Amino acid sequence: MTAGSALLAFDGSHIDGSLFTSITDLARDTRWLNGFVEWWTNVQLGVFAVLMVVGWWRARRRDGAAMTLALAVPVSVGVAFACAEVVKKIVAEQRPCRSLPHAFIVETCPVPNDYAFPSGHTTVAAASVAALFLLDRRLSAIAVLFAVLEGFTRVYVGAHYPHDVIGSALLALPVAYLTSLALRRLATPTVTRLRERLPIPLLVAADHRPSDREPARPADPTHATHATPPAHATPSDHSTPSERATRATQSPPSHGPGRHARR
Repeated sequence: MTAGSALLAFDGSHIDGSLFTSITDLARDTRWLNGFVEWWTNVQLGVFAVLMVVGWWRARRRDGAAMTLALAVPVSVGVAFACAEVVKKIVAEQRPCRSLPHAFIVETCPVPNDYAFPSGHTTVAAASVAALFLLDRRLSAIAVLFAVLEGFTRVYVGAHYPHDVIGSALLALPVAYLTSLALRRLATPTVTRLRERLPIPLLVAADHRPSDREPARPADPTHATHATPPAHATPSDHSTPSERATRATQSPPSHGPGRHARR
């Protein structure tokens, strides 16, 4: 551990320890809420997964760039989380439960090498906000609300200092945003070709395939199956020869217009 790391490891409580204890004192005063918040701070990560699925579902009816961004959201979150883990090992800041052992801590104190800065939970939340912003800003706005709640609950249960949460956001937002931008630029042509050649439900909705969006071609009159008979066509006579001979003998002789004129 370097000198700088040791300084952060032991001085984490001196950065914003008073704010941390103010929030944990709130947890002490609301013991009836402790169990739910401890459960929700972990389960809430599933909300971001649901928002990713909703964004992907909507992207199936959009263009290739949107689908690329939808597929890039979990990748961007993973990249941001990996970066946070690297920083966590470098900084090696001790958890508040070790630096402030007399503070009220809801969550069980983790092993010593599970460091505090930055917060992994908040990293996932903030990265989801940034990646969803490029895909669907409404979903990103919803993610912002849950990300703020996630950061607060991490301090409430005593798992992180406030600066751990803020540092997570400052790290995850640009990393996830730039990762999604890069993937959109690099992977959109490939995703677009896959949507055209392999229109599976993963990439395009069944009612939004390229063949379904093509305008209908006008019918070729030369291939019509039922042609309209000419107006002068005579209906076919299905009577027998004997019936036709009988009608011919019973019909009166026709008189030309000259005879009628002489009468």
